[in-house]
Amino acid sequence: MTSARQLYQHIVSGIKVYPPKETQAIAFMLLEHYMRLRNIDVLVDRPVPENTAQPDWEGIIERLNNNEPVQHIIGSTEFCGLEFRVSSSVLIPRPETEELVQMVTRDYAEPDKDVSILDIGTGSGCIAIVLARFLPHVTVHAWDVSDEALSVARENARQLIADVQFAKQDMLNVTFPLPGNIIKFDCLVSNPPYVTYSEAETMRPNVLRFEPHEALFVEDSDPQLFYKAIADFGVHHLKTGGKCYVEINEHFGAGTKQVFEERGYNKVEILRDIHGKDRFVRAVWDK
Repeated sequence: MTSARQLYQHIVSGIKVYPPKETQAIAFMLLEHYMRLRNIDVLVDRPVPENTAQPDWEGIIERLNNNEPVQHIIGSTEFCGLEFRVSSSVLIPRPETEELVQMVTRDYAEPDKDVSILDIGTGSGCIAIVLARFLPHVTVHAWDVSDEALSVARENARQLIADVQFAKQDMLNVTFPLPGNIIKFDCLVSNPPYVTYSEAETMRPNVLRFEPHEALFVEDSDPQLFYKAIADFGVHHLKTGGKCYVEINEHFGAGTKQVFEERGYNKVEILRDIHGKDRFVRAVWDK
């Protein structure tokens, strides 16, 4: 009879492309997903009944060694305590983005009438969906330029029972103000592309080969491209006192701050993530 520890050791010994701690975390993720085995089951070496169906472990290990992300193999990842479907059409949510969501939820925790939030470049929908779940008094909108990403986001919202209004919109080609009776927002939030192409050589193959480049990269000649578009949009479509929250490249904090200051935003702050890196900018539109 196979035991949980034997399965764990088999997976760990087969994975060759990740450092030890990450390999161990991946093994636990796989055992939880496919076998419903928890960390404690491995520690106490719980037996696995012989009639228990098991996946193709060798095929899974081969895919991992080809640098395919474990989240793509199991088809989902956890973000802010919720399980999100992911695919090659969307970025795999990062822990730093959880901190971005936490900032917004703290600032809008008190119920107010007619509070509206727009998530720009929603991808998997993780930011918008968590905000809709944690802030039920808020109306949440989410935009993306990718039909494939919007399909994933809508499915996540359906599975997680989150009321989010999705729409296709290219923030780099927006005419201000937007036509029609477009609302003004109390809050803009975004994790836009911010990795420069020159930084690609330092990135791992599991990111470069399997995650959408259009959601990751920006030209070295204009690393603030998306922040300019977001800040310009806010000038026309943020209410007085509205706030903007963006995740940033740690190397361009001062430049991103300047983008918002040049457009008349107040109280522009660079905020650090849990690792002490410049990771977010928060700005207020007081006009």
